[in-house]
Amino acid sequence: MLTRIITAVVACAVLLPVLIFADTVALPIALALCAVIAVYEMLSCLGLKQAYAINLPLYLLALGAPFLIRYADDPAKIRQIALAAALAAVLYLLSVLTFSHGKYKPADVGICFMLIFYILAGFNAIMILHDYEMGGKYVYLLCFIGAWVTDTFAYFCGMLLGRGGKHKLIPDVSPKKTWEGSIGGTVFCILGMLLFGLIVSKINDAVQVNYLMLAVGGLLVSVVSQIGDLCMSVIKRAYGIKDYGKLFPGHGGMLDRFDSVLAVAVVLAVFCSFFDFFEVI
Repeated sequence: MLTRIITAVVACAVLLPVLIFADTVALPIALALCAVIAVYEMLSCLGLKQAYAINLPLYLLALGAPFLIRYADDPAKIRQIALAAALAAVLYLLSVLTFSHGKYKPADVGICFMLIFYILAGFNAIMILHDYEMGGKYVYLLCFIGAWVTDTFAYFCGMLLGRGGKHKLIPDVSPKKTWEGSIGGTVFCILGMLLFGLIVSKINDAVQVNYLMLAVGGLLVSVVSQIGDLCMSVIKRAYGIKDYGKLFPGHGGMLDRFDSVLAVAVVLAVFCSFFDFFEVI
Protein backbone atom coordinates (compact mmCIF):
# COMPACT_ATOMS: atom_id res chain seq x y z
CA MET A 1 0.00 0.00 0.00
CA LEU A 2 2.80 2.44 0.92
CA THR A 3 4.53 1.80 -2.42
CA ARG A 4 1.28 2.51 -4.28
CA ILE A 5 0.76 5.78 -2.39
CA ILE A 6 4.35 6.98 -2.95
CA THR A 7 4.14 6.14 -6.65
CA ALA A 8 0.81 7.96 -6.96
CA VAL A 9 2.22 11.08 -5.29
CA VAL A 10 5.30 11.10 -7.54
CA ALA A 11 3.17 10.51 -10.65
CA CYS A 12 0.87 13.40 -9.71
CA ALA A 13 3.91 15.64 -9.17
CA VAL A 14 5.06 14.82 -12.71
CA LEU A 15 1.59 15.13 -14.22
CA LEU A 16 0.71 18.45 -12.61
CA PRO A 17 3.16 20.63 -14.62
CA VAL A 18 1.93 19.00 -17.83
CA LEU A 19 -1.65 19.92 -16.96
CA ILE A 20 -0.67 23.46 -15.95
CA PHE A 21 1.15 24.01 -19.25
CA ALA A 22 -1.29 22.00 -21.36
CA ASP A 23 -1.65 24.88 -23.82
CA THR A 24 2.01 24.52 -24.76
CA VAL A 25 3.94 21.72 -26.45
CA ALA A 26 4.09 19.96 -23.04
CA LEU A 27 0.77 18.15 -23.53
CA PRO A 28 1.44 16.62 -26.98
CA ILE A 29 4.93 15.59 -25.85
CA ALA A 30 3.53 13.89 -22.74
CA LEU A 31 0.74 12.15 -24.66
CA ALA A 32 3.15 10.99 -27.37
CA LEU A 33 5.51 9.50 -24.77
CA CYS A 34 2.64 7.83 -22.92
CA ALA A 35 1.27 6.41 -26.18
CA VAL A 36 4.65 5.01 -27.25
CA ILE A 37 5.17 3.33 -23.87
CA ALA A 38 1.62 1.94 -23.93
CA VAL A 39 2.10 0.60 -27.48
CA TYR A 40 5.35 -1.05 -26.39
CA GLU A 41 3.64 -2.67 -23.41
CA MET A 42 0.82 -4.03 -25.54
CA LEU A 43 3.17 -5.34 -28.22
CA SER A 44 5.19 -7.05 -25.48
CA CYS A 45 2.01 -8.60 -24.11
CA LEU A 46 1.08 -9.88 -27.57
CA GLY A 47 4.60 -11.24 -28.17
CA LEU A 48 5.22 -8.80 -31.04
CA LYS A 49 7.76 -6.38 -29.55
CA GLN A 50 10.45 -7.73 -31.88
CA ALA A 51 8.17 -7.81 -34.94
CA TYR A 52 9.74 -4.63 -36.29
CA ALA A 53 7.87 -4.69 -39.57
CA ILE A 54 4.68 -4.38 -37.54
CA ASN A 55 5.66 -2.20 -34.62
CA LEU A 56 7.90 0.53 -36.08
CA PRO A 57 5.08 2.23 -38.04
CA LEU A 58 2.88 1.99 -34.95
CA TYR A 59 5.51 3.78 -32.85
CA LEU A 60 5.77 6.53 -35.46
CA LEU A 61 1.99 6.93 -35.48
CA ALA A 62 1.92 7.08 -31.67
CA LEU A 63 4.62 9.77 -31.69
CA GLY A 64 3.14 11.93 -34.42
CA ALA A 65 -0.61 11.89 -33.81
CA PRO A 66 -0.76 14.25 -30.78
CA PHE A 67 1.25 16.89 -32.64
CA LEU A 68 -0.94 16.54 -35.71
CA ILE A 69 -4.04 17.14 -33.59
CA ARG A 70 -2.52 20.08 -31.71
CA TYR A 71 -1.33 21.93 -34.80
CA ALA A 72 -4.09 21.04 -37.26
CA ASP A 73 -6.22 24.07 -38.12
CA ASP A 74 -9.48 22.23 -38.77
CA PRO A 75 -11.20 19.42 -36.78
CA ALA A 76 -12.67 18.06 -40.02
CA LYS A 77 -9.17 17.64 -41.39
CA ILE A 78 -8.21 15.63 -38.31
CA ARG A 79 -11.11 13.23 -38.91
CA GLN A 80 -10.11 12.81 -42.56
CA ILE A 81 -6.48 12.12 -41.69
CA ALA A 82 -7.46 9.74 -38.87
CA LEU A 83 -9.68 7.73 -41.24
CA ALA A 84 -6.94 7.65 -43.87
CA ALA A 85 -4.35 6.58 -41.29
CA ALA A 86 -6.60 3.79 -39.97
CA LEU A 87 -7.26 2.44 -43.48
CA ALA A 88 -3.57 2.69 -44.37
CA ALA A 89 -2.66 0.82 -41.19
CA VAL A 90 -5.10 -1.98 -42.04
CA LEU A 91 -3.70 -2.30 -45.57
CA TYR A 92 -0.13 -2.19 -44.29
CA LEU A 93 -0.67 -4.86 -41.63
CA LEU A 94 -2.47 -7.10 -44.11
CA SER A 95 0.47 -6.66 -46.49
CA VAL A 96 2.93 -7.61 -43.76
CA LEU A 97 0.80 -10.65 -42.98
CA THR A 98 0.67 -11.63 -46.65
CA PHE A 99 4.41 -11.36 -47.30
CA SER A 100 5.62 -12.74 -43.97
CA HIS A 101 5.29 -16.33 -45.27
CA GLY A 102 3.47 -17.52 -42.17
CA LYS A 103 5.77 -15.76 -39.67
CA TYR A 104 2.81 -13.98 -38.10
CA LYS A 105 -0.62 -15.38 -37.32
CA PRO A 106 -3.69 -13.56 -38.68
CA ALA A 107 -5.31 -13.59 -35.23
CA ASP A 108 -2.25 -11.94 -33.64
CA VAL A 109 -2.08 -9.22 -36.28
CA GLY A 110 -5.83 -8.61 -36.03
CA ILE A 111 -5.89 -8.21 -32.27
CA CYS A 112 -2.73 -6.09 -32.50
CA PHE A 113 -4.49 -3.62 -34.78
CA MET A 114 -7.62 -3.56 -32.63
CA LEU A 115 -5.80 -2.91 -29.35
CA ILE A 116 -3.23 -0.45 -30.69
CA PHE A 117 -6.00 1.49 -32.45
CA TYR A 118 -7.87 1.62 -29.13
CA ILE A 119 -4.80 2.82 -27.23
CA LEU A 120 -3.98 5.55 -29.74
CA ALA A 121 -7.62 6.63 -29.93
CA GLY A 122 -7.70 7.02 -26.16
CA PHE A 123 -4.57 9.13 -25.79
CA ASN A 124 -5.42 11.30 -28.78
CA ALA A 125 -9.00 11.79 -27.59
CA ILE A 126 -7.51 13.63 -24.59
CA MET A 127 -5.86 16.07 -26.97
CA ILE A 128 -9.04 16.48 -29.01
CA LEU A 129 -11.08 17.20 -25.88
CA HIS A 130 -8.60 19.84 -24.73
CA ASP A 131 -8.24 21.66 -28.05
CA TYR A 132 -11.57 21.37 -29.81
CA GLU A 133 -14.44 20.96 -27.35
CA MET A 134 -16.39 23.75 -25.62
CA GLY A 135 -14.57 24.46 -22.36
CA GLY A 136 -11.93 21.95 -23.42
CA LYS A 137 -9.33 23.01 -20.87
CA TYR A 138 -11.75 21.77 -18.21
CA VAL A 139 -13.37 18.90 -20.10
CA TYR A 140 -10.17 16.95 -20.74
CA LEU A 141 -9.47 16.84 -17.00
CA LEU A 142 -12.64 14.76 -16.58
CA CYS A 143 -10.84 11.87 -18.28
CA PHE A 144 -8.52 11.66 -15.27
CA ILE A 145 -10.96 12.76 -12.59
CA GLY A 146 -13.70 10.34 -13.65
CA ALA A 147 -11.42 7.34 -14.09
CA TRP A 148 -9.29 7.78 -11.01
CA VAL A 149 -12.12 8.80 -8.66
CA THR A 150 -14.04 5.71 -9.78
CA ASP A 151 -11.00 3.47 -9.31
CA THR A 152 -10.07 4.91 -5.91
CA PHE A 153 -13.53 4.85 -4.36
CA ALA A 154 -14.42 1.50 -5.90
CA TYR A 155 -11.39 0.13 -4.06
CA PHE A 156 -12.26 1.69 -0.71
CA CYS A 157 -16.00 1.00 -0.96
CA GLY A 158 -15.22 -2.58 -1.89
CA MET A 159 -12.91 -2.87 1.13
CA LEU A 160 -15.42 -1.33 3.54
CA LEU A 161 -18.75 -2.57 2.21
CA GLY A 162 -17.85 -5.66 0.22
CA ARG A 163 -15.95 -7.53 2.87
CA GLY A 164 -16.11 -11.26 2.34
CA GLY A 165 -16.60 -10.75 -1.37
CA LYS A 166 -20.12 -12.21 -1.40
CA HIS A 167 -21.25 -10.03 -4.29
CA LYS A 168 -18.44 -10.34 -6.80
CA LEU A 169 -18.72 -8.30 -9.98
CA ILE A 170 -17.04 -10.54 -12.57
CA PRO A 171 -14.91 -13.08 -10.67
CA ASP A 172 -13.62 -14.78 -13.82
CA VAL A 173 -11.98 -11.53 -14.90
CA SER A 174 -11.17 -9.71 -11.64
CA PRO A 175 -11.79 -11.82 -8.51
CA LYS A 176 -11.45 -8.93 -6.04
CA LYS A 177 -13.97 -6.53 -7.59
CA THR A 178 -17.41 -6.41 -5.95
CA TRP A 179 -20.77 -4.86 -6.73
CA GLU A 180 -20.42 -2.73 -3.60
CA GLY A 181 -17.18 -1.30 -4.93
CA SER A 182 -18.64 -0.75 -8.39
CA ILE A 183 -21.69 1.12 -7.10
CA GLY A 184 -19.60 3.13 -4.63
CA GLY A 185 -17.17 4.13 -7.37
CA THR A 186 -20.06 5.25 -9.58
CA VAL A 187 -21.69 7.35 -6.85
CA PHE A 188 -18.45 9.11 -5.98
CA CYS A 189 -17.61 9.65 -9.65
CA ILE A 190 -20.89 11.51 -10.15
CA LEU A 191 -20.28 13.55 -6.99
CA GLY A 192 -16.70 14.22 -8.03
CA MET A 193 -17.70 15.54 -11.45
CA LEU A 194 -20.39 17.74 -9.93
CA LEU A 195 -17.87 19.09 -7.42
CA PHE A 196 -15.43 19.77 -10.24
CA GLY A 197 -18.15 21.69 -12.08
CA LEU A 198 -18.82 23.76 -8.98
CA ILE A 199 -15.12 24.56 -8.61
CA VAL A 200 -14.89 25.61 -12.28
CA SER A 201 -17.89 27.93 -11.86
CA LYS A 202 -16.25 29.55 -8.83
CA ILE A 203 -12.86 30.15 -10.43
CA ASN A 204 -14.17 31.32 -13.81
CA ASP A 205 -17.30 33.49 -13.94
CA ALA A 206 -17.31 33.27 -17.74
CA VAL A 207 -18.12 29.56 -17.66
CA GLN A 208 -21.64 28.22 -17.33
CA VAL A 209 -21.84 24.66 -15.99
CA ASN A 210 -24.45 22.15 -17.10
CA TYR A 211 -24.80 20.14 -13.89
CA LEU A 212 -27.39 17.78 -15.34
CA MET A 213 -25.01 16.78 -18.12
CA LEU A 214 -22.19 16.42 -15.59
CA ALA A 215 -24.33 14.02 -13.54
CA VAL A 216 -25.29 12.01 -16.62
CA GLY A 217 -21.69 12.13 -17.79
CA GLY A 218 -20.49 11.00 -14.37
CA LEU A 219 -22.69 7.91 -14.55
CA LEU A 220 -21.53 7.14 -18.08
CA VAL A 221 -17.88 7.83 -17.30
CA SER A 222 -17.85 5.60 -14.23
CA VAL A 223 -19.46 2.66 -16.02
CA VAL A 224 -17.13 3.02 -18.99
CA SER A 225 -14.13 3.43 -16.69
CA GLN A 226 -14.88 0.11 -15.00
CA ILE A 227 -15.48 -1.61 -18.33
CA GLY A 228 -12.16 -0.28 -19.63
CA ASP A 229 -10.39 -1.66 -16.57
CA LEU A 230 -12.05 -5.07 -16.93
CA CYS A 231 -11.41 -5.27 -20.68
CA MET A 232 -7.68 -4.75 -20.23
CA SER A 233 -7.72 -7.35 -17.45
CA VAL A 234 -9.26 -9.82 -19.90
CA ILE A 235 -6.33 -9.28 -22.28
CA LYS A 236 -3.81 -9.78 -19.46
CA ARG A 237 -5.46 -13.01 -18.41
CA ALA A 238 -5.65 -14.26 -21.99
CA TYR A 239 -1.90 -13.75 -22.42
CA GLY A 240 -0.91 -14.92 -18.94
CA ILE A 241 0.61 -11.74 -17.51
CA LYS A 242 -0.02 -9.98 -14.20
CA ASP A 243 0.84 -6.44 -15.26
CA TYR A 244 1.60 -4.75 -18.56
CA GLY A 245 4.82 -3.28 -17.17
CA LYS A 246 6.73 -2.05 -14.14
CA LEU A 247 6.86 1.67 -14.87
CA PHE A 248 4.79 2.54 -11.79
CA PRO A 249 5.85 0.46 -8.75
CA GLY A 250 2.79 -0.93 -7.03
CA HIS A 251 0.57 -0.04 -9.98
CA GLY A 252 2.14 -1.81 -12.97
CA GLY A 253 2.75 -0.27 -16.36
CA MET A 254 1.34 2.60 -18.36
CA LEU A 255 -1.63 0.51 -19.48
CA ASP A 256 -2.32 -0.69 -15.95
CA ARG A 257 -2.55 2.93 -14.79
CA PHE A 258 -4.30 4.40 -17.83
CA ASP A 259 -6.61 1.52 -18.84
CA SER A 260 -9.69 3.31 -17.51
CA VAL A 261 -8.58 6.75 -18.71
CA LEU A 262 -8.33 5.53 -22.32
CA ALA A 263 -11.88 4.19 -22.32
CA VAL A 264 -13.23 7.33 -20.67
CA ALA A 265 -11.41 9.65 -23.10
CA VAL A 266 -12.86 7.92 -26.16
CA VAL A 267 -16.42 7.97 -24.80
CA LEU A 268 -16.15 11.58 -23.60
CA ALA A 269 -14.93 12.66 -27.04
CA VAL A 270 -18.07 11.15 -28.56
CA PHE A 271 -20.35 12.43 -25.78
CA CYS A 272 -19.04 15.98 -26.06
CA SER A 273 -19.67 16.06 -29.79
CA PHE A 274 -23.40 16.06 -28.88
CA PHE A 275 -23.59 17.62 -25.40
CA ASP A 276 -21.64 20.31 -23.53
CA PHE A 277 -20.57 20.21 -19.91
CA PHE A 278 -19.33 23.79 -19.95
CA GLU A 279 -20.26 26.85 -21.98
CA VAL A 280 -17.93 29.81 -22.19
CA ILE A 281 -19.95 33.05 -22.32
